[in-house]
Amino acid sequence: MNMNNDAHGTLLAADTIRLQRTLPGPVERVWRYLTEPELRRQWLAGGAFGAPGDRHELVFRNNSLTENDEPAPAKYADMADEVRIHGRVVECTPHERLVITWNENDEGVGSEVAFELQPRGSEVELTLTHSRLPSRDSMLSVAGGWHAHLRVLIARLRDETPPGLWASFNQLEAEYDRLIPQATDPAAA
Repeated sequence: MNMNNDAHGTLLAADTIRLQRTLPGPVERVWRYLTEPELRRQWLAGGAFGAPGDRHELVFRNNSLTENDEPAPAKYADMADEVRIHGRVVECTPHERLVITWNENDEGVGSEVAFELQPRGSEVELTLTHSRLPSRDSMLSVAGGWHAHLRVLIARLRDETPPGLWASFNQLEAEYDRLIPQATDPAAA
């Protein structure tokens, strides 16, 4: 499979971005990195998922995720040490598809993230789609964040030292700012 593992995400709609990556398999191992708290916290955030409909809390510790990193940008300083977001499991088909809500408010409104896995020989194609993003600013943050976190996941799956999360994020958010049209704002639609 010839997929560029550092390709930018694709804007599917004003409120939706998709990233695709080729990961070392097998699919069961990748699934564990998506669903098991101790493995997921090595590249994204800890916190247990339950059955569809169950609420969850993701616990991010971005400053301790990678070594030899840059400091968090000033606008994300409150997300550097520990941040918790809430949501619920929407769908869970083991080794194939996981859908969760992301950063739900008290009324249960949040965005949605779908992880889809497709075995391809000894590799796994991951398609990550983040939808229902409320603004262009959130799109830039999410696009840069997922891109940077997926770099960490790929390195962890390869048993390599991952690049600095914040260093990657700083570069990527600026790139997405240039790539995503200024007129892209779901709140204006």
